[in-house]
Amino acid sequence: MISVEKALALILENSISLRKISVPFEDALGRILAEDLFADRDFPPYDRVTMDGIAIDFQVFENGQRTFKIQEMQGAGDLQSTLHTSQNCIEIMTGGVLPKNTSAVVRYEDLKIVDGFATINSEIQKGQNVHHQGQDKKAGELVLQRGTKLDASHLALAATIGKQTLDVFELPNVAIVSSGDELVEITEIPLPHQIRKSNVYAVGALLKKLNVSVSYFHIADDLENSILKIAELLKNFEVLIFSGGVSMGKKDFIPEALKANNVETIFHKIAQKPGKPMWFGKTAKNMVFALPGNPVSTYLCTILYVLPFLEKCLGSLKKDFEKVILGEDIQFKPQLSYFLQVKIENVAGTLMAFPLKHNGSGDFISLSDADGFVELPNSEDILFKKGQIVNFFAI
Repeated sequence: MISVEKALALILENSISLRKISVPFEDALGRILAEDLFADRDFPPYDRVTMDGIAIDFQVFENGQRTFKIQEMQGAGDLQSTLHTSQNCIEIMTGGVLPKNTSAVVRYEDLKIVDGFATINSEIQKGQNVHHQGQDKKAGELVLQRGTKLDASHLALAATIGKQTLDVFELPNVAIVSSGDELVEITEIPLPHQIRKSNVYAVGALLKKLNVSVSYFHIADDLENSILKIAELLKNFEVLIFSGGVSMGKKDFIPEALKANNVETIFHKIAQKPGKPMWFGKTAKNMVFALPGNPVSTYLCTILYVLPFLEKCLGSLKKDFEKVILGEDIQFKPQLSYFLQVKIENVAGTLMAFPLKHNGSGDFISLSDADGFVELPNSEDILFKKGQIVNFFAI
């Protein structure tokens, strides 16, 4: 058995080269950006007024003048006006260009207008209510980095810099494969000795966080059939994810069938609970994850290993784990990394993790109450104390 850390490191040593495709920017939501984006001009592109009011020469105000004759009104989208004399002012609207020969904008709330004259009744500062040209970004500067998962604000930014199409990564073809004669389709009524498939759909839902498109398959508990089916899947899919058939049972044929198809074994079994029997391997063109069949094990191993692998391929892998604090003492004796289902509560501004009672790795229903898992690291200590900082993996 290898450690959790070693298992993840071995997985992340591998990668799949992703293709780049160009899509209309409005269709890129949730995709991973495959190019750097740069400002095509200064942002803002001019000294932009941020409040409705009047634009004045601040020096005159500083010299004591408080009442200004309104020379004209300039709206947003109008050509830049010019203040002809510093004793006057120009009415200006939010979003407009700061008029020439002016250096401050006074809000309507801070002045009174009577008969074409504006009187300022509060203290002001030079440059106030002006968003200066290039204050956010200069022309040519990086505005969005390759590897960013695109959200609505990013698409708005792409539109702002005139990017009608964006280069994004084409995600790998992923097959999610269940195994086990006890499984039936969700549309069927199971017999007393059968259960409906659920693991593969849970894995698929997790992968859709990355906008990965998946296809579902099933393999019966038969070695010859498993070998033939896996051979077909390896031809058509770059990433294969199995659920079940990797433990010590007499009908757990997946590792043997993978070996028969010349899939190299990188590791089999991790010193963790749940998820100990996990298998990982590869060919020159494929990455293969064979996850334990117990529902919580399948779910956890997808979060711990499959998602980080895909995120690394996409260039969006986070370097640091999220941290929380244990809300109570927890005892765990076996020398394994223990991933415990928890609820997260905000206690006086601190995120505290409290364990949930469950009935083992087969209790998939308990996951619906959990916020995620905390990792109790492999240690000679059997007591993990309240207040200890631990890694947290959100569901």
